[in-house]
Amino acid sequence: MFRADPPGPELVGQPPGRCEMDSYEKLRELIASCEEDYRKAKGGNKAAGTRVRKIMQDLKNTAQAIRQEMLAKEPEKPGTPG
Repeated sequence: MFRADPPGPELVGQPPGRCEMDSYEKLRELIASCEEDYRKAKGGNKAAGTRVRKIMQDLKNTAQAIRQEMLAKEPEKPGTPG
């Protein structure tokens, strides 16, 4: 079974334009990697449930990184502080 590494500093310092697709692909990989464990967890397998929860946390962190990347690319609106 494929296990994706948790998101993290690897997103920092990558060339612009590549970062988002890598993050998006990481989301897809995380979802795909948890499919079998999700089915097992639904059937009552506690270890699989633990793995699903870990992958969901990684998914959440990756989604947050994508969100921050998108916010950083938005032009600042006139009249807004910061």
